Amino acid sequence: MDAFDSFPEQADAKRLLRAAIAEGSAHAYLFHGPPGVGKRTAALAFAAELIGEHSRVTSGVHPDLYLVEPVGDQIRIDDIRALRHDLHMRPFEAERRVYVVYSAETMNEDAADALLKDLEEPPPYAVIVLVADDLGPLPETIRSRCQLVPFRRLSERAIRDEIGARAPGLAPEEATALARVAAGRLDRVTRLLDPKAAARREVLLEVARSVYADPEFEPSAAAARILEGARERGAEAKEDAEARNESLDLPAREAEQRIRRAQRGAEREELLAALEELASWYRDLVAVAVGAERAVVHYDRLEELSADGTTERLAGAERACELVRETWRAFEEFNLSPGLAFEALFVQLRRELVGPVAAVP
Repeated sequence: MDAFDSFPEQADAKRLLRAAIAEGSAHAYLFHGPPGVGKRTAALAFAAELIGEHSRVTSGVHPDLYLVEPVGDQIRIDDIRALRHDLHMRPFEAERRVYVVYSAETMNEDAADALLKDLEEPPPYAVIVLVADDLGPLPETIRSRCQLVPFRRLSERAIRDEIGARAPGLAPEEATALARVAAGRLDRVTRLLDPKAAARREVLLEVARSVYADPEFEPSAAAARILEGARERGAEAKEDAEARNESLDLPAREAEQRIRRAQRGAEREELLAALEELASWYRDLVAVAVGAERAVVHYDRLEELSADGTTERLAGAERACELVRETWRAFEEFNLSPGLAFEALFVQLRRELVGPVAAVP
């Protein structure tokens, strides 16, 4: 048993990292894959094995561990200059020093260029670990100088095991639904098990049904309910960030940037998760209509889905699912106005599932 048992699955990543420990590590690694699948835990586990001490490394306080995270929305050149200055200091206690850069895809161009110089010729005792949710923004010159370590979404079984450990009293159909809604991400388990998040999910599914079930459906009101949930989640993240800042001795500007980043990030994540869940609701209508009830995501709502998922609604539900996915992709790629984007989406969904929205007198 080793430190890599601290996160589930990820067989390819564990094989590569165990080989690095047994045969000698490279000078730089790039952990990449979706958020919430164990990359951060893996980075600290790898650092613990390289440094040779588990407790202080995994708690982030070992003197030979150096951590970098974005302040605000980016990792800037000053952050990398500080890392480069530290990089040429010999280890304090261990044989190696490990540098972990979280959210590496947020490095701006100057920061990436500065880091590139040390990725080419780092000191022999240094190991640099970049952790990224998305390879796309990273320059090819950075990627090519790192050993890539891939991470993938977790299986439904792994997520169910985590839910069972955290909430053993859940009914089986509810645990199944939450495991499927989590979509292979452990970070979503925490969110979904929170009572406030459960209430937001209730609202979201009410909105999803009201598109075709409510004769008085209004796209702007539906969009407002989704945005209200995102703002609520952002406010929770802001409170958490403020509490964490109290234990840190940070300049006022940096503290404020951390809070803003946490709030904006939580709101964006809530909106993306809402779109994923909307898409899965309309996909579930399709699944029920074709007799594939066992495949539905919202397994705890099977009774409602069975009533709603008619063959007459099949074509509209298929198109609705694709419309939501297109909006999700647009959110990922462009800086959309959430209010306008969701209102336009609900206009389209109503048209596909029922017919044109009647004008409000």
